[in-house]
Amino acid sequence: MQVLQVARENRLARFGTLSLEGTKIHANASRHSALCYGHAEAIEAQLKSEVQELLALAEQADGTQVPKRHEPARELKRREDRLAAKAAANGRTPGGKAPKPPTPGPRPDDQINLTDEQSRILPVAGGAFEQCYNAQAVVDTESMLVVVPRVVQAANDNQPLVPMLKRLAERPEDLPQPQELLADTGWFSEANLAPCEAAGIEPLIALARSEHHPHCSERFAEPDAPPPQTTARRLKTTAARAAYSLRQQTLEPVFGIIKSVMGFRPFLTRGPANVQNHWSLVCLAWNLKRMALLRLK
Repeated sequence: MQVLQVARENRLARFGTLSLEGTKIHANASRHSALCYGHAEAIEAQLKSEVQELLALAEQADGTQVPKRHEPARELKRREDRLAAKAAANGRTPGGKAPKPPTPGPRPDDQINLTDEQSRILPVAGGAFEQCYNAQAVVDTESMLVVVPRVVQAANDNQPLVPMLKRLAERPEDLPQPQELLADTGWFSEANLAPCEAAGIEPLIALARSEHHPHCSERFAEPDAPPPQTTARRLKTTAARAAYSLRQQTLEPVFGIIKSVMGFRPFLTRGPANVQNHWSLVCLAWNLKRMALLRLK
């Protein structure tokens, strides 16, 4: 907030129009550390069996010489540690009767990661899937400064906008509230339009993917003017189309420079709270870098 206030005082940004987008950032965990709950339960059963065998072997060790390679105490501890890790990932302690449907809980094909269980296997560019978090940013279209950073676990950008709007409302009074919010079709829903309008922000959220290479008559023609000022009609006006065209050219350079120039690829922390702090720090570094460049212009 202090950086944004400095930018405002130096007339580097007016924060009138904001753009919203997300990008996948690799988690501090490998997707090879992920496994499905069904396989985890099979490993759990095997570990329990091995623990019992090691306990029996440890009891026999009194007065007898056990081959050194077995070392029952160390092997027992290693398996108990793995059982504890699986119990933490599954959210339950091992032992007892197996859950019966329809009791709530993970399905056999649900995935968990034993390194960072809060991260998710998400689609990335090129059609691959990696262990990631979805890092989102609200960016000022005029200055390209990040106004609100946020990290979520969902693959798609279709979460409610209420948390973002709440963060915008909590900003200092000397930072003006935006008039427009640009977002792609993934954010379009009645649950997102109403809070934006209630906050006094015009939501320019695409209803569907734009057609490639539209005819010039469609690109520059104003729509028919029905009485209701609907979102669909607003998006067809020349002014709205001009504003919405700024979304991609504003957001892509921010994410591209953060990843390729600043070299930020994977998170170095684990868990949503730590990852959120890390992303906020990265966006702060970007804002300082960007503001230094704006002051030179």
